[in-house]
This record gives sequence, structure tokens and C-alpha cells, in this order.
Amino acid sequence: MCHLLRLQRGAVYKDAEVDLFEHALQAASRAYRDGASEEMVVCALLHDVGEMLSPLNHSDVAASILRPYISPEAYWVIAHHDELQHEDGRLQALLTDAKSLLLAGADKPPENALQACVDFCERWDLKSFDPAYPSMPLEKFEPMLRRVFSRTPYSMGQTRQS
Repeated sequence: MCHLLRLQRGAVYKDAEVDLFEHALQAASRAYRDGASEEMVVCALLHDVGEMLSPLNHSDVAASILRPYISPEAYWVIAHHDELQHEDGRLQALLTDAKSLLLAGADKPPENALQACVDFCERWDLKSFDPAYPSMPLEKFEPMLRRVFSRTPYSMGQTRQS
């Protein structure tokens, strides 16, 4: 995973002032400093890892990589974080309730997942394009990555519990 993250150095999303690598570090640093679970810190670190592979589908790519190792709620957050955001980085007011998301074709969120997704976007994702933010180094997150990815993965058709 660290290799995929490092490949994002120098890759800038639109007119952002930081590259995707720094954006990932900022999002994970904010989640960590906010007291998020280790699982969500790892999700914040990897939430845009699919950008270089499939920009229009990057949420699905990242969520698919993480899915066997994370809870259904965390999976839903990563799979749908991009749907809750406007191109200009503001949360879409019309998509802040489950009914709107379901009407837009999204799968039904697990309990608390919709609010967790809104929080993820507001507190960690949208703020993480700040060139002056003091990000933690990738090395700080490597043990967390190892622990999450060393979990026994579930098989398709099963659901990992938190």
C-alpha cells in the first residue's frame, strides 16, 4: 500500500495546492488527531488511492481494496465519499440524507454510515489540501496499515464485523 501512496507524489488533483500523496497524509493525520479508530485512519490514508487508476471511479477502487479488511460502515464511507462532494469541494446539501443517496442509486448505508461519511468529508477530506498543514509522516501510519491488512479477510458474500 505504501508503494501505491508514494506513486501519488507529484500527482495534483485539479488545481489543488498539494499533491495526492500529501492530501492522503493530511487526511490521515487529521483523522488520527481527531481520535478516529485505526481502521478509519487507514481509510483516510487510502481513500483516494484509486485516483491515478480510475479518477471517475476512484472511490470504488479504494473501497474495493479495503473491503475485505474493514467494517461495512467504513467500506460504505470510502465507497461513497466522492458522491457527497461537489466539484468545488462543498458537501452537497441534497445528498446529506439516506433517501437522497438511495434515490441517486447508492446502496443502503449501514447504520451510522451516512453521518460517518459526511463527517469524513467535512473533517478530514475537504480540509486536506492545505500546503501549510503539518502532516504526520507516512512511517507513522505504516504499523496501522500492517495491522489492518493483516486481519483475516472475509470471503465475498460474508460481512466483516467491526
